[in-house]
Amino acid sequence: MTVIWGTNYAIVKHAFRSIDPQAFNAIRMMIASTVFLAILAMTRRPSTGRAEGTIAGIFYTPSPVTRRDWFGLAGLGLVGHCLYQYWFVGGLARTSVANAALIAASAPVLIALASAARGEERIGAGHWLGALLSLGGIYIVVGRGLSVGGSTIRGDLTVFAAVCCWGIYTIGSRSLMGRHSPVAVTGLSMAIGTVLYVPAVIPHIRLVAWGTVSAGTWLAIVYSALFALCVAYTIWYAAVREIGSARTSVYSNLVPLVAMGTAVTFLGEPLELRKIAGAAAVLVGVALTRVKTLNPNPE
Repeated sequence: MTVIWGTNYAIVKHAFRSIDPQAFNAIRMMIASTVFLAILAMTRRPSTGRAEGTIAGIFYTPSPVTRRDWFGLAGLGLVGHCLYQYWFVGGLARTSVANAALIAASAPVLIALASAARGEERIGAGHWLGALLSLGGIYIVVGRGLSVGGSTIRGDLTVFAAVCCWGIYTIGSRSLMGRHSPVAVTGLSMAIGTVLYVPAVIPHIRLVAWGTVSAGTWLAIVYSALFALCVAYTIWYAAVREIGSARTSVYSNLVPLVAMGTAVTFLGEPLELRKIAGAAAVLVGVALTRVKTLNPNPE
């Protein structure tokens, strides 16, 4: 997941040079939703019990989708797909990449706070230390490009609103994930979110001269839809089901490291000592969040 999202960043940024970001998002969401719904249609079969822990358990939903489930999926679609996508893309256009990366890195802390407050997960001292150390590592990596306030404040606040949506989306999935597969929860909520999102960005879609869009841009749209949305989102929710929201969210802080490694490898950007130190802090922070698994504390 982190490899996909980390490498996807450079691909998307390149595509934004020739296509409106919101229009790009709308097309990739429509493609991803279509793929998810097609997979759900192909894997639908009579219930034989939950196939948890298997490949089938990732795709196949043994329980029927109830009316209450549809309300939950609609909420996830609105918050986690429509509002999150709209605000994150819009905020990124109004702030620096460094600001957006650091604000996004606050998500694990927000999710851990919410999970602890709701009593859904036991958050130990090691997890808090790991999350904060990881956040500090992201600051070391991207801190030089920060510019707080002034012309970027609107974009910063919009990105933060998007991060809050992502936290709600992640935590809100827990009850649904107990009965349905990651593909079902992600695909159905994304389809609902896409239905809400596309009408909101029609003016952006109309501004694009689609006949002039290059093959490379279309390839970026398809790649981002299939991998950054379909594959990575499924992995995210599968992880949430298996290891919880708080621990899963910390792994998202590895995304800037992958992006940094991609830039060094393929774009020839210099690898500075501070970036190495920041990367080490992130990795140690993520490792600390796993201490509970390595050294369980039985009641």
